[in-house]
Amino acid sequence: MTSRRIISDGTTISHRDEAHLSVQSASGRSNIAPAVPAAVIYKLLGFTLAMIAGPIATYYLTLNTIFRGSSTLAGGTAAVMANVVLIAYVIVAMKEDQSERLAEEEKAKKGE
Repeated sequence: MTSRRIISDGTTISHRDEAHLSVQSASGRSNIAPAVPAAVIYKLLGFTLAMIAGPIATYYLTLNTIFRGSSTLAGGTAAVMANVVLIAYVIVAMKEDQSERLAEEEKAKKGE
């Protein structure tokens, strides 16, 4: 049996949720926009594919061509490639965050 958490005004959390839902339905249309923009999803999928395919391709390409059968060196190169993809993702994410912040600052300046 679960217990209900009582909030300071005497209502339970479930009562507040029900009240919130009734306010949303009374106001008309609901917001059905995606929580994450499509460009962010595509970027994440691209880096996921690069994180899977990049190191595997690097391992097999360098195994017999560059390192002449040394799987240790080819594995090390694949690990370096995985880190390169990870660092690239972090850099792209930071630049995207900076561009959003600059756009908000410009919008705030125009509003003044």
